[in-house]
Amino acid sequence: MTGQLTPLLVLAILLLYFAMLVGVAFYTGRNVGNEGFFLANRRVPWYIVAYAMIGTSISGVTFISVPGTVGLETGLNRGLGYMQVVFGYLLGYLFIATVLMPMYYRLNLTSIYTYLEQRLGHWSYKTGAAFFILSRTVGSAARMFLAAVVLQSFVFEPLGVPFPVTVVLMLALIYGYTFRGGLKTIIWTDTIMTTFFIVAVAWTVVAVGKTLNLGVGDIWPAVRESRYGQMFFFDNFLSDPNHFVKQFVSGALIAIVMTGMDQDLMQKNLACKNIREAQKNMFVFCIYLILINLAFLMLGALLYMYAGTLGIEIPAKTDQLYPKIAFQHLDTAAGVFFILGLIASTYASSDSALTALTTSFCVDFLNFEKKREHPDPYASEQEKGAWLEATASQQKRARTIVHLGFALAFVVIILLLRAFSGGAVISLIFKIAGYTYGPLLGLFTFGLFTNLKLHPWALRIPRRNTRPIEIPAVLLLCILAPVLTWGIETGCKKWFDVGFLTILLNGTITFAGLWVMSYRETE
Repeated sequence: MTGQLTPLLVLAILLLYFAMLVGVAFYTGRNVGNEGFFLANRRVPWYIVAYAMIGTSISGVTFISVPGTVGLETGLNRGLGYMQVVFGYLLGYLFIATVLMPMYYRLNLTSIYTYLEQRLGHWSYKTGAAFFILSRTVGSAARMFLAAVVLQSFVFEPLGVPFPVTVVLMLALIYGYTFRGGLKTIIWTDTIMTTFFIVAVAWTVVAVGKTLNLGVGDIWPAVRESRYGQMFFFDNFLSDPNHFVKQFVSGALIAIVMTGMDQDLMQKNLACKNIREAQKNMFVFCIYLILINLAFLMLGALLYMYAGTLGIEIPAKTDQLYPKIAFQHLDTAAGVFFILGLIASTYASSDSALTALTTSFCVDFLNFEKKREHPDPYASEQEKGAWLEATASQQKRARTIVHLGFALAFVVIILLLRAFSGGAVISLIFKIAGYTYGPLLGLFTFGLFTNLKLHPWALRIPRRNTRPIEIPAVLLLCILAPVLTWGIETGCKKWFDVGFLTILLNGTITFAGLWVMSYRETE
């Protein structure tokens, strides 16, 4: 490490940092019921939500992986090409703010997947919620994996701490400050963490620019004129995964499914007082998103320019370039800000995901919201009060166990990724999203843009002397669609590189299958 930034000093900084988060959690997590845990009692100012959402959407993957892809000669997101995806996000967020959010507020939802139950039936609802849980668990664990690898390489490994212990420690800290307050706590901790990682990237941009003899006003022109400055790609539509149309369309779809059809990000929006405030939050968030992603790409270009000037060898895994330069070549302050920024961006994304997964499982599978009234309508007020108190206590205990269960699932997935993954994690995240969010895109699109109903078809597997096993057709379809998508994508790769359009192909297959299973209701 550079200067006086030793592993012990970094560890001390991290302990102080988490002590601050625990203090915030203790203050905000007092007397929090399910409504506070899941939706912060719907009393959060829209501008706080907009700011806190930056941390949830950026994550440690953007903090490290996006700058690393800038210098790639081939593959996705080389140069400033990732901005094509970001511009596509804007179209997606417009759809979310004007179509999806008004519907969610009108239906007064806690879990957005209960819309599917009202529109397409019980099994569509359960299937949609299950695919969210699968996708968010794997995707969020992949985001944490990147931060864990960096901390292990530069902090914990020199101290002799094994990687599994590092991972368990990271998840234990998240669990420690979220299990009581849920979203009510996370809104405020994410606001603090967003500030940390914005300061970190700004500090690093200025620090690297200074070493290249660039003033603040000279940085953007230097990046644009460098070999890394290309932002738009319009050649070779069939073979180039960076082509503008592919990136822009996939960006719009990724925003719609990974924000508008994702319990994690929508849960924050539903914490606003009303739909008008939620829409203001979304539009302001769009401005933040463009500026911050552009800053990360500028940082990536500067890091490659810096490495070229000093003859620094580019790591085989480009995700390691930013930490390598921050720790080994810049001053101590840059290293400290890098660590704080990495932890802030990772935890702002992961703590929110952990709470959203807990919310979805409790509401969608444990049916918390359907247990609000005493089963006996003739019970006395005293009996109803005692029943409600006992139910609340049981639900709090179940909620705590579910929360812990997802934290342990993160640990297992991170260890598996450590064993089998390679390459830039940002591409892995979007590929996972393409396969797992595609069925959600198909389900929501079918519900929103048709008035058709679904036949309650199911595959029956006979069993001797007992009832047959019934597998709902909608669940089979949503499992088959990603498999078919993978087959088509692999088979066509010689002639057409799908890139991030996996999600469009997957959603289209799901929509077509739902159409086959549908019927028009007659009056």
